Amino acid sequence: MMEKRDKWARVRMRSVALFFCVFFLLVTTRLFYLQVLQKDRLVKLAERQHQRIVSLTPGRGGIYDVNSAPLAVSIEMDSCYAETRNMEHIPTAAAKLAPLIGMTAPELEAKLKGARNFVWLARRITPDLAAHIKALGLEGIGFVKESKRFYPNSEVAAHVVGFTGMDPGGLEGIEKKYDSTILGNTGYLVTERDALGRDVDLKGGESKQGSKGSSVYLTLDKNIQYIAEKELAQAVEKNRAKGGIAIVMEPDTGKVLAMANYPTFNPNTYFKYPPGALRNRAISDTFEPGSTFKMFLVAAALEHRVISAGERFNCENGSYQYAGRTIHDTHPYGALSVPEILKYSSNIGAAKIGSRLGAERLYNALIGFGFGDRSDVDLPGEAGGYLRQKDKWYPINLATISFGQGVSATALQIASAVSAIANGGQLMKPYLVDRILDDSGNVVKQCAPQVKRRVVSAQTAKTVAHMLEGVVIEGGTGTNAAVEGYRVAGKTGTAQKVDPVTRGYSATKRTASFVGFVPLEQPRLTILVVVDEPGTSPYGGVVAAPAFSAIAQQALCYLKVPVDKGAPTKKKPETAPSVPAPPVQTEQMVEGGTVDGGEAGVMPNFRGMSMRQVLRIMEKSGLNVKLEGSGRAVEQNPAPGSHITPHDPVWVRFVPSA
Repeated sequence: MMEKRDKWARVRMRSVALFFCVFFLLVTTRLFYLQVLQKDRLVKLAERQHQRIVSLTPGRGGIYDVNSAPLAVSIEMDSCYAETRNMEHIPTAAAKLAPLIGMTAPELEAKLKGARNFVWLARRITPDLAAHIKALGLEGIGFVKESKRFYPNSEVAAHVVGFTGMDPGGLEGIEKKYDSTILGNTGYLVTERDALGRDVDLKGGESKQGSKGSSVYLTLDKNIQYIAEKELAQAVEKNRAKGGIAIVMEPDTGKVLAMANYPTFNPNTYFKYPPGALRNRAISDTFEPGSTFKMFLVAAALEHRVISAGERFNCENGSYQYAGRTIHDTHPYGALSVPEILKYSSNIGAAKIGSRLGAERLYNALIGFGFGDRSDVDLPGEAGGYLRQKDKWYPINLATISFGQGVSATALQIASAVSAIANGGQLMKPYLVDRILDDSGNVVKQCAPQVKRRVVSAQTAKTVAHMLEGVVIEGGTGTNAAVEGYRVAGKTGTAQKVDPVTRGYSATKRTASFVGFVPLEQPRLTILVVVDEPGTSPYGGVVAAPAFSAIAQQALCYLKVPVDKGAPTKKKPETAPSVPAPPVQTEQMVEGGTVDGGEAGVMPNFRGMSMRQVLRIMEKSGLNVKLEGSGRAVEQNPAPGSHITPHDPVWVRFVPSA
């Protein structure tokens, strides 16, 4: 009996021992799983429960022009925060801080009392404001560095560069298009939390500044951009216009050297401007091109050999019945050759050429030149324009589209199409970004010119280019676009605007434009100037052509493009007031040579001169002179030929040569 009882006791003891062994094994396994296999995950989970991570503004890479001049940079600025648990007396602190950060004392006090512990007071503040707050010596007030976007040139290239918001994502322009490239890594600030999830203390907490992203280098030239913006603003204001656009391109490559809009804005304070001022009209606004379209019509007709350069067309003395409508010319003409149709901008002549070319060939040619579709420039918000499908053309559309009505395009589309005429017949893709560099200076992306397609033969392009020279010489509609020392090819454009109420053409609103390239034989620049709703003359040759001339003259001088031998002398602008001609400069050598001129009482023409040459003339004339910048003279006041006295203030602005 005893043996049986002892045996049962041993069984129970072994069972209990086995149970504890199994239990211990399970606990050990679980501990190994939690402390070894799941260690990293659980540590992070614990940190999230006891820490709060405050995101800091990431840095952004810079945006620079083609010569590495900064257009947008990120600067480190102080952001101010409060730790309410460390503040001795919140009402007193609020009364002292409120006037500095633009709040009332009750508002700030409510904000501080409503926070668990950490609260932002003011972000990315000026150094002076940060110094004033620090001088208060308040407990619980801290600072951390954050990145703020700054645009050092204010309005220059504002529509191209764009701007960022507070977060700080790009909202417009290059800032938006390349946001993921420019935006760096987000920094952080770590705070401790108690068991109830309340912020405890920042002292000794960890902080890490955000890192910068890649930098973008544009094809824009800041100096040419400034010239374009200045001359465009003068044209718009002088003609009491609603707005304007100016584009400068390299026809051989498609590089955009300048893209100006008026009105403009300062991206540092973009929120103070109406939405219309922030829009990049050069790519987002479409308008009827008007007579600038005639060059593409003639190019297509010559390419298909339906006309010859010397052929003449009867322009019906200014009135022509076509498809039940009457087409008018501004002036009555009889028989005109094809070059004369362009020179005098005859709508009737264009309609007859279009009729011979036919709707299908004209439509295909315009598609080839890039109309009716986006150019794919590296900017957001580009419009594609409007070109009706050829199977939906009414009989009158063939005539009206031939002279640029019933079709719409952006300024960039027109400039790109004209560049195809200038470069020998190839449509280039316009682009604004030259290269992208990472934070270490390594090239991430290098952009290069892209040929989209050939639209006309080199011979056709050359023939049309020489025809377009006739527009600018004496007797043409674009004589105000002539550039001293260079042969110019171009075309005027005047188009009625559609009235949004009547949905018909407005009787008073016009779009005036001039587009061309220079020099004629080896074009370096394609320039387009558009003036929207001018209040003076509606004609592109009167309001837009002078701005084209001024931009071209200064840009060619800046780029040191040699003058054309035998180029026609520029005529005085048709609408300019009568002023004495500038003095004849009998010698104008390169820097280090001599310059003779400086007639007393008359302002010399300093454009293109070096500072040394200007000083010599000014000293000889005894004038009070103020020199700005360095390099070659591109702007002066008073204008050449103006009457002055030796005591009048005179300034000359210089920019470095390219």
